[in-house]
Amino acid sequence: MPDADGQGSADGLPGLPPEWGRIVVPDDPSALAEEAAQVRRELRRSANGARWRRRLGLLPRPGGQPPLRLPLLVMLVALLITLAGLFAVTWPRPPRGGDRPTVVPYPTATDLSGRALPALDLVDAGNSAVSLRSLVPAVIILVDACPCPERVAEVAALVPPGVAVVTVEGGRTVRSTPASPAAAIRPLADPAGGLRAFLRLPARPGTATAVLVDRAGVLVQVVPELRSAEGYRADLTRLGS
Repeated sequence: MPDADGQGSADGLPGLPPEWGRIVVPDDPSALAEEAAQVRRELRRSANGARWRRRLGLLPRPGGQPPLRLPLLVMLVALLITLAGLFAVTWPRPPRGGDRPTVVPYPTATDLSGRALPALDLVDAGNSAVSLRSLVPAVIILVDACPCPERVAEVAALVPPGVAVVTVEGGRTVRSTPASPAAAIRPLADPAGGLRAFLRLPARPGTATAVLVDRAGVLVQVVPELRSAEGYRADLTRLGS
């Protein structure tokens, strides 16, 4: 029987649910073409999703239990990500130009032979500036780590005439040196440490360093540790020529 709104079936069949509202069937079926196309798209989308879930084994098992392949798929993706990270970390990379600075080794004492004596101004006991180049030819003895009076006196006794013996202290204090009957000893100080920096020889306690310079201001020999005179006796003779 039709209901109060006239929605029921006249032949006694049950009518449509009332929450569907009023149903109007058009006389021309083409008027429903847009709705039909939308329904077909939704059905195809649902069918494609179900097909891929079936291929991947993601469809629910009978009884509503979750599929077995889903946890396996999650573990496989996590494993692939971990392996990709390890591969990226351990893959050898070519060194870039700016990663490591180029290290240029400092010249040693033997490398300085044949080089010109730097233009350094030292100070004497009266705090007056003295050009080191004005004293050549000379044997310059660095006594900032050791006064070594015996070694200084030995050099003064061996130098030929005309060759100066110069002792160089660190700081501004100039200590007096023992008088030598053979050659006068000129004590000076190097407040800036320029000579030691030029030689690139660290001061070692208990040892003195000697530099032999000829008349042209060229280093003939550098003796890092002044000990036996036999190691520089021949070069001393050359300084006087």
